[in-house]
Amino acid sequence: MSNENALRVELYEPKYESSWNLFIDQSNNGVFLFNRGYLEYHADRFRDFSLLFFERDKLVALMPANRVDDTVVSHGGLTFGGIVSGQRMTTSLMLEVFSTLIRELRARGVKQLVYKAVPHIYHRLPAEEDLRALFVNGAKLCRRDVSSTIVPARRPPVARLRRRCLERAKSQGVEVSRSHDFAGFMAIAEANLAARYGVRPVHSQQEIQLLAERFPENIKLFAAHLQGELLGGYLIYESANVAHAQYGHASEKGRNLGALDRLIDVLLNEVYPLKPYFDFGISTLDGGRQLNTNLIRNKEGYGGRATVYDFYELCLLT
Repeated sequence: MSNENALRVELYEPKYESSWNLFIDQSNNGVFLFNRGYLEYHADRFRDFSLLFFERDKLVALMPANRVDDTVVSHGGLTFGGIVSGQRMTTSLMLEVFSTLIRELRARGVKQLVYKAVPHIYHRLPAEEDLRALFVNGAKLCRRDVSSTIVPARRPPVARLRRRCLERAKSQGVEVSRSHDFAGFMAIAEANLAARYGVRPVHSQQEIQLLAERFPENIKLFAAHLQGELLGGYLIYESANVAHAQYGHASEKGRNLGALDRLIDVLLNEVYPLKPYFDFGISTLDGGRQLNTNLIRNKEGYGGRATVYDFYELCLLT
């Protein structure tokens, strides 16, 4: 939909796929999760409402999003979303982008925007112009999840328990390598989540297999074995700045042998020693209000420290 200003916004259509994906690759804060090949694997569950922002026909920003009734979320199928910006983005331009966004949403009958800001660790260039725009437009922080992030080059001391478990794994001969046994790993993940929390993984084994085939350089499974037996693994979502542990699970035998400690040791010291950040993911429940103390204590034992994942609500009623 056009307007009188220099900026215009368009709803995503398949004709924009190549330009969308290219923009993500060259952006300040985009990750492969925003690629259309990832967004659309669960298109049947989310009514897409992704937007493209043009300045004199030059693409300057994107927003992955979906719509639920009179609410737009950026994006319901992702841990974070928000405005993805190019190198031409400035604070003033972002304010114009938000003004255009708000007008467009109101024109389409949207009453609320739920905005999941991209955490700073994923930024290739500083890209917090959107946080300023949210503040100026009266958005309210409605959720703050806490993740545990390691800077491999400046890792705090590892907890004594974690060191003991690592030594046990080494002494028993636990080996780590990249694996493609997604079925075996997801079976362990499903059993653990069912036993501990009565839930299933966000992704099925078939979905993980599909996504790993689409993004082999971004979605990688590293597994721990003892004499050929799968003990556990970490499914890593890798972006330019961050190796993110999407799932980390071990069998009972694997836990007793320290398989995950061996995995973390190899990932940090051999696979990702030069990666700016290794992120374990969130340890919060109930919309960020409740802390899973046992889970975060384990992550902090490896040297993880807090990174927040913020959600904002912007009321569009006039």
